[in-house]
This record gives sequence, C-alpha cells and structure tokens, in this order.
Amino acid sequence: VQLQASGGGLVQAGDSLRLSCAASGGTFTTYGIGWFRQAPGKERLFVAAISWGGASSYYADSARGRFTISRDNAKNTAYLQMNSLKPDDTAVYFCAADPYRVAGRWSPDGMNYWGKGTQVTVSS
Repeated sequence: VQLQASGGGLVQAGDSLRLSCAASGGTFTTYGIGWFRQAPGKERLFVAAISWGGASSYYADSARGRFTISRDNAKNTAYLQMNSLKPDDTAVYFCAADPYRVAGRWSPDGMNYWGKGTQVTVSS
C-alpha cells in the first residue's frame, strides 16, 4: 500500500489543522493506520492510531483530547484532526499502515508502510 500525507501548514497557537492520509494500491480496510511525528533532531513519536476495522482508536497523552483520528474507507483516506495546536506540536507528521493492527501505542519500528511526511509548524 502507498500512503500520501497532506494538509500540513503554518498556523498560530490555538488554531486547527486536518491532516489527510490517502492510500492506494492495497485493501485499505485491512490496514490499521497510525500517525507519528518527528521534530528536528528528535526521534519519531507515536501520535494516534485507528484500528483496521475503524472500531477503536488510541492516542498519545500529548494528543488525547485535542486530536481526533478517523478514517473514511470509501475514500481510502485517514484523517488527523488537530485542534488547539501548540508550538510543541511543530513537527513533520507521517502516516503509516500495518495489516490488521488494532489501535494501541504503536512503535514506529513496527509499521510496514510509510508515507512521506507533511510539515506542521505552530507559531506562538
């Protein structure tokens, strides 16, 4: 499966953004989808995940209550709605997929498929 993340940009603290992860070349419904982020000079970190069936989701503490992960299987697309953005949210955001994964705190090392990232910059 090929993934393409989009929707990043430059926003001010408190603003919202919605990231999209468009998938192609595979059966989208069979893949759990995760969002990860990487700030300059830092490791790639888990942000949110949604199960392959879409029945469950899981968030990092930093995202819980502000971010919402969802998926539209008819459009082969997953989303990350980010509200109340903070400067600490500044990073390159990546989506990733893995077959038949149930939502949890996923390690980046365990993901089989990655899209190119999209930059999110939050100014104070």
